[in-house]
This record gives sequence, C-alpha cells and structure tokens, in this order.
Amino acid sequence: MPKLIVSIDGVVIKEVRLSKERTTLGRRPYNDVVIDNLAVSGEHAVLHMIGGDVYIEDLHSTNGTYINGSPVKKQMLAHQDLVEVGKYKIRFLARGGVGDGEVAGTVAGAGAPNGSPSDSVPLSVAPTAQMPLGGNAGAATLRVLSGAGAGREVALSKVVTTIGKPGLAVAAVTRRLQGYVVAPIDGDTLLNGEPLGADAVALQDGDMLELGGTRMQFVFS
Repeated sequence: MPKLIVSIDGVVIKEVRLSKERTTLGRRPYNDVVIDNLAVSGEHAVLHMIGGDVYIEDLHSTNGTYINGSPVKKQMLAHQDLVEVGKYKIRFLARGGVGDGEVAGTVAGAGAPNGSPSDSVPLSVAPTAQMPLGGNAGAATLRVLSGAGAGREVALSKVVTTIGKPGLAVAAVTRRLQGYVVAPIDGDTLLNGEPLGADAVALQDGDMLELGGTRMQFVFS
C-alpha cells in the first residue's frame, strides 16, 4: 500500500497510508492529511489513487506544490518522489517501504490534528551518551505530569514520537543509536524550563519537557 512520510527539518512527524481514491492535504482540520502551518493553504493539494498509480494535484495553493524541487499542477508520483509544501517534505513510497522514521502514539493532554481531544502526545527522539555504542536504546518513557493524561507513562518504542497539539506546540522525540533527542516542530517547547532552539537536543534521564500546557518527564533506565 502506498504511503507518505511527512517531515520537517529532517524530523519525521507522521506517516500516512494511502487507502482511499481521494486524499486531501492542507491546513484545515477536515483534510485527510493535516499540516498546521501558515505556509500551507487550507486546501493545498489532493492525491488521486487510480489503480496502482497515485497523482498529486495542487489546489491553487498560495505557495505551490513542488516535486523534487520543481513546481507542479498535476503529476503522477513515482516511488521515492519528494513532495514539498511550505517547509514540509513528504516522501512518497509507492511500495509502502520503511521511511526515515516512524510515528509513535501521542501522550494524553495533546490534541489530535483536528484539534479534538486525544490520548496521544507527539515526540521526537535524539541521541544521548547514555546508550552503549552499537547497542539498542534502553527502556525510555515519557511520564505525563499535568493535563488530562497526568499519571500516564508512554513508552518511546517508535523511532519517532511526536508530542503536543498542532496550532499550539509540537515537538518530536527521536531514538538514535546513541540515545534520544528532542527537536521543536512548531510553537514553543521548554526543556528544563528553557526554550528549545532550532536544533535537536540530547535528552537525559529526568529531563522535563513542557509544551501546550502539558508537562512531561523523560525517564531513561
């Protein structure tokens, strides 16, 4: 089954399998693929699946739709094509192969892409010196300390976990060989009370994350 791997600044934030004949993409919450960013139009583009082929069509968006760096109005997608909308990059995998990362569940207190309540929180993982070279990451979790999901613990078992609420604050926790890192995607994210910059930062056991009014503790054992 074809799928899309959505990323920004090298951090994968979601994975979408294409199972419908028509899949819409845009900033508005009623789209099938919601990208909550002002550079993306409310109804930006649509993907048509006809037999085994997938076509993407720009819906007269303000900033345009690009494939492998070239602007397009309507074009059939080939395996590994890179679609760009705003600052977001969307890798098309015709055979549903594995992308640069996976999307993990969200933690309670964060909102779903359409702004409705959700039991998930988006995160991204980065490397940390606590992990042995060549080994696998230990048992890392996020402990939710405030909000609707207070008291819950979420295992960081995916390569990439996104946390937060689109429109307020979203970050990504990524697992690498050396450990875990966190990187902001949209809005303000605090790490131990200090705003995160543009670059990914290694997480240490006990670090505190805060975004969208929800506080979480990174636990690495």
